[in-house]
Amino acid sequence: IDEIDAVGRVRGAGLGGGHDEREQTLNQILSEMDGFNPSEATIVVAATNRPDVLDPALLRPGRFDRHVTVGKPTLNGRYEIFKVHVRDVPLADQVDLKRLAANTIGLTGADIRNIVNEAALWAARHDKTVVEMDDFEYARDKILMGAKREEVMTEEEKRKTAYHEIGHTLAAWHLPGAYRVHKVTVIPRGRALGVTQMMPSEDKMSAARHELLDQLVGLLAGRAAEKIVYDETSIGAENDLERATGIARRMVTHWGMSDKLGPVSYKLSDEDPFLGREMHKQREFSEHTMEQIDAEVSHILHHEAQRAFDLLQSKRDELECLTDALVEREELSEQEITDLIGPSVHSDSASAAESEEEAVATNQLAPEPGDDV
Repeated sequence: IDEIDAVGRVRGAGLGGGHDEREQTLNQILSEMDGFNPSEATIVVAATNRPDVLDPALLRPGRFDRHVTVGKPTLNGRYEIFKVHVRDVPLADQVDLKRLAANTIGLTGADIRNIVNEAALWAARHDKTVVEMDDFEYARDKILMGAKREEVMTEEEKRKTAYHEIGHTLAAWHLPGAYRVHKVTVIPRGRALGVTQMMPSEDKMSAARHELLDQLVGLLAGRAAEKIVYDETSIGAENDLERATGIARRMVTHWGMSDKLGPVSYKLSDEDPFLGREMHKQREFSEHTMEQIDAEVSHILHHEAQRAFDLLQSKRDELECLTDALVEREELSEQEITDLIGPSVHSDSASAAESEEEAVATNQLAPEPGDDV
């Protein structure tokens, strides 16, 4: 039974207090699951992405008593999923499925299937007999950044968008807690005029406070770049502000990362109450606390916005260099950015250089043979 929450939702909740026909279905399922026929071994399997709204009677031992949580696939999982979906797709010799798996962190099995289908369609459209790595790159960009829009921007608009996107890029390039930059473009995609494609360097299950703060700097850096160059901001930062505010609010209310409010959860109901158990959940804190939460969220965002501004001011030469290149080429890969301004804090060469410096420093501090220690 797929989407079991359609009939297995907790009883006695919803819009009205009247009798719900769905409850009859649930009651019938519950009675049948106690035994369709005592002599038959019948196994019932169900799936849902909202286990929190299921009726407790459905989950007790004897009914759905084994619960399996299916998360997003890891590196090996993505590699195996790619192998399954490319079985009937003719691949070029240079296609590296392990590299594709490494470059699709955070994607689900359905996303991977979509990438394979898009790559095959793109190759067929260009009369290729096999699917090449370039086709997979195109498909991944389309899935992650949206389809290209055939719109012509004025030179001024393109340059302003380039400054905004390079702001994001530079913050991610220099902050270890931010996500790794894979590609930046000023070609309109989806609903955006430009996109900076960032992904984690590796599969991660959690995030520390300093990493979240670095991610906030990355989100607010596009707006900071506009402020530095044009002394004003544009409407292009709407989505950045929305995402940054969401992270900052969860830091304060969900994860206890506010020094002022401390390790307390001020969690409200879900953003979409109609998907939950009740239409409205009572707030369990005062108006004064709500004001403190708002003030703390605002303080975090203002502080990280200033960090973004200061960082880009100190990297003004890199900002201009990359913006000129992006306006000219319209798209820059991680390798092209590295060629222009050097490796990022996430790159292997930067890590190796850092380790080498640490080793040199350690050797300098090491005592000479015979010295008193």
